[in-house]
Amino acid sequence: MQSESPKYRLFDQFAQVAKALSHAHKLELLELLAQGERSVEALSKVAGLTIANTSRHLQQLRRVGLVESRKDGLYVFYRVAGDDVVDLLGSLRRTGERHIGEVTSIVTGYFGERDSLEPISREELLRRSKAGLVTVLDVRPGEEYGNGHIPGAVNVPLEEIEQCLKGLPKNQEIIAYCRGPYCVLAFEAVAALRQNGFRARRLEEGYPEWKAAGLPVEDVAKDA
Repeated sequence: MQSESPKYRLFDQFAQVAKALSHAHKLELLELLAQGERSVEALSKVAGLTIANTSRHLQQLRRVGLVESRKDGLYVFYRVAGDDVVDLLGSLRRTGERHIGEVTSIVTGYFGERDSLEPISREELLRRSKAGLVTVLDVRPGEEYGNGHIPGAVNVPLEEIEQCLKGLPKNQEIIAYCRGPYCVLAFEAVAALRQNGFRARRLEEGYPEWKAAGLPVEDVAKDA
């Protein structure tokens, strides 16, 4: 029977992965974990979910190997199982952008209205950063920055942008990045910078995609 063939059994396992991804909250949790390891409680707070709901989603993701966990005392910490998980999320995003009309509408509407300028690619940012031509701004929360960031990036969380304007150079273009291509933090940061007379653009994607591409990263905890 077809259901007993190795190919069918493989497809069934692949279907389990797809099933585990079939909720927006799970995709958001994966995006958050792509920034670095977090406890269930921390994830629950950032994602705005109950601890029980967060734990249930994470257990389903762990069963199909997308996340890994470790216990430290009373707390359970989760992390993405590998950079290939970030690549999977990227493939899902690109497929949705190409083939789902509602995705195109949201991207061109909500995000396009906030920033009509073409974002900078990671290759271009790497080149210009090495040449000292830009200031790189990481607008994620400090905890995420500490877990890893683009080399030379200055951490200025979005809510602190206004207080830090005097310390930013006006003679250089500022490139802001955050959690990923749909993270509103970078869009809002760039808008605030432009309103205050700075030349600012955003990175095309985010820190997880930069790291998954094998580009250099810095880790505050390890460097300390």
